[in-house]
Amino acid sequence: MTEFKAHGGVRGGFDDEAEDPPMRAWTREEAQALRARHPPVSPWWVVAAQVAIGAVVAALAWLISGEMQVVWSALYGAATVVAPGALMARGMTSRLSSVSVGASAVSVMSWSMVKIGVSVLMLLLAPRIVQPLSWPALLTALVLCMQTYWLALLWRGR
Repeated sequence: MTEFKAHGGVRGGFDDEAEDPPMRAWTREEAQALRARHPPVSPWWVVAAQVAIGAVVAALAWLISGEMQVVWSALYGAATVVAPGALMARGMTSRLSSVSVGASAVSVMSWSMVKIGVSVLMLLLAPRIVQPLSWPALLTALVLCMQTYWLALLWRGR
């Protein structure tokens, strides 16, 4: 049966606070060993992978359809992911975003909003920029380039 703590919370059948080991600061060597075991994935690596996937999708569009309008639509779909991603990568890797934890959090939120805004704007402008537009080619390239983030997570897991 559960008991109520003095501050109004619920406590299970064991004392959580007694089970926690004491906290200690890591040494420089321990922190370096952790970084060596789990290296961060560069956002520029992700952007480069998106460019490569976009090029492959455009080449496949050319091989399958043989029509340049499909190729341009696929390239524009890839650009709808790559350009905002590059903007965010640039903003996230600037010196200003690494000044403090608070600045880094604000930078992530701000650049995420910029990325979403630019992506939506590019999608809205697609019918005016790429004529005639092949929505299936555009959306295929867009979705495949967005899936690159999963590849980055899998790569990091190795």
